[in-house]
Amino acid sequence: MSDPKDTINIENVVASTGIGQELDLQSVAMDLEGADYDPEQFPGLVYRTQEPKSAALIFRSGKIVCTGAKSTDDVHESLHIVFEKLRDLQIPVDDDPEITVQNIVTSADLGRNLNLNAIAIGLGLENIEYEPEQFPGLVYRLDEPAVVALLFGSGKLVITGGKEPDDAREAVDVIVSRLSELGLLED
Repeated sequence: MSDPKDTINIENVVASTGIGQELDLQSVAMDLEGADYDPEQFPGLVYRTQEPKSAALIFRSGKIVCTGAKSTDDVHESLHIVFEKLRDLQIPVDDDPEITVQNIVTSADLGRNLNLNAIAIGLGLENIEYEPEQFPGLVYRLDEPAVVALLFGSGKLVITGGKEPDDAREAVDVIVSRLSELGLLED
């Protein structure tokens, strides 16, 4: 069996930062080429970077959320582009605003089909939500690392809530170990 950790792929990194001052989003939207601002639809201004690809959600409070990046490096690079664009508009931005990773969403593949009913019973109800009529995946809340894993009958996993890429590797190890202990990973 190949190592499921080799199939881990970062799908989305969400991070937050701030520039420590309020912004006139209407004015920023007019001056920032490519910005989308429609306060009727969403309270923040959306600015997309292409290289690396991400979206910065800029709020009136000066808080900024970056989403859609595929790595933590891409988040930092994208936000530095946003900081530069704001500086170009004469908006003072610190040299190095703190950037906090809020969530890393990853996918992985265990490489075999899973019996979700057996897994729900085996893992016990305290860490599991499984209502196949509502959602086709089993929701497994891990304590260590503190992430939520969605397990699907196909053997595919989605891991969310991680703060660093290693959280996904650790979560896959825990899941494989628990399912093996329960005899639920046999071919």
